[in-house]
Amino acid sequence: MYLLGYDIGSSSVKASLVSADTGKCVSTAFFPKTEAEIISVRTGWAEQHPSEWWKHLREATEAIMAESKVDPRDISAIGISYQMHGLVCIDSACNVIRPAIIWCDSRGVPYGEKAFGELGADLCLGHLLNSPGNFTATKLAWIKENEPEQFDRIWKILLPGDYIAMRLTGRVATTVSGLSEMMLWDFKEGAPAAFLMDYLGFPADILPEIVPTFSVQGTVTAEAAAELGLAEGIPVTYRAGDQPNNALSLNVFNPGEVASTAGTSGVVYGIIGDVSYDPQSRVNNFAHVNHTTAEPRLGVMTCISGTGILNSWMKRNVAPEGIGYAEMNDVASQAPIGAEGVSILPFGNGAERVLRNRETGSSIHGVNFLRHNKSHLLRAAQEGIVFSFMYGMEVMQQMGMKLNKIHAGHANMFLSPLFRETLAGVSGATIELFNTDGSVGAAKGAGIGAGIYRDNNEAFATLDRIEIIEPVAADAAAYAEAYALWKERLAAVMAQNSEN
Repeated sequence: MYLLGYDIGSSSVKASLVSADTGKCVSTAFFPKTEAEIISVRTGWAEQHPSEWWKHLREATEAIMAESKVDPRDISAIGISYQMHGLVCIDSACNVIRPAIIWCDSRGVPYGEKAFGELGADLCLGHLLNSPGNFTATKLAWIKENEPEQFDRIWKILLPGDYIAMRLTGRVATTVSGLSEMMLWDFKEGAPAAFLMDYLGFPADILPEIVPTFSVQGTVTAEAAAELGLAEGIPVTYRAGDQPNNALSLNVFNPGEVASTAGTSGVVYGIIGDVSYDPQSRVNNFAHVNHTTAEPRLGVMTCISGTGILNSWMKRNVAPEGIGYAEMNDVASQAPIGAEGVSILPFGNGAERVLRNRETGSSIHGVNFLRHNKSHLLRAAQEGIVFSFMYGMEVMQQMGMKLNKIHAGHANMFLSPLFRETLAGVSGATIELFNTDGSVGAAKGAGIGAGIYRDNNEAFATLDRIEIIEPVAADAAAYAEAYALWKERLAAVMAQNSEN
């Protein structure tokens, strides 16, 4: 018995086939092999053709089925993870009307700001737990104003994962978690956000049917089965956005549990058990995969855009030429905690929500030409990224989240011992590293949705933990001092920007 998981990213589509009995991945593949195209005809725009996601899914499916030689009839369920906040518009024949506006497109920002200002913080935060911001709803508002003929053709709006589920099953649906990431779920009413729909001028029937995150959400059609080389009738039993799914992949389900990733951008995603929000809207709040009205489970997320991209910039421009990341980490470790007074603010990849959408840029502080060298700069970069995580986590703590343990995949910046030790040292949390990824997590989510696993603990009983990093008590004061200096310098930069 096998489980099939898909991860629909903006760079590639990954498929993994997992043995339901052992929990081990038996085959995995991703396409395209070079980064998928993002269409950007204007600054701040980002679009993709949903048909390309389907094409890459087909290629990845063909590859894993050929490699594993598994009989398609032995696949018991399918799960889907997907890039969040995208907008796919379909007509009544389920044809895509225009390219999808994806997560990193910023054209919805002014529509979100206007809605927040006119509707008021109390209404938006009290019901949506966020400002309308740059999410799916405000991307649709842009289409309504700028492409009215296209808007009039829209029958339903979908997230990227909803589109893939529709192609697999023929059923047009979404989830409560999905509506919350669209910014169209009213937590106070436990229903779609009618007040925001009315304000933005959307018809109520533009939203698809709502299905539970873990449930039989449809079955693979004969047409899809023939195209993909699968068996007709396989149930799709799970779907979630990439960050909730990453948390699921790391068995993060309950209050006090935290998941983190650190790729090009970095995310800390923690679970709270109360419907709460930050009054300054510096973090995002979404319905987690196991959220219910009776037992709330919110994923509170801080996202730092200038994460791995700063580290890669340092590698290209500061590190000794020709060395890899592992060697660069060794050079960085030659400097002491706090990099002898050097601080780097890692905000050079656009405005950050945790800074209330201010664009401060990245900056280097405290360099002494007689004392500091490449090791100080390289260490200060990694510390600056971790300190920006902590800055967001402090907001999450103010909302009631506890920071005892952080789960992360053994990938990207979490491959760096210095990065891991700094995160443990400044947060006081234990870091646990696991060997997993989004497509494997989606497969196991499908196992929960199909009833093959009793619960998440059974599904992830075989999760491969690689390493545990405990905070070192003797280093706590040094990390606290370095973080305090970093925050002092950030405050000064933000004050200077406000004056300008």
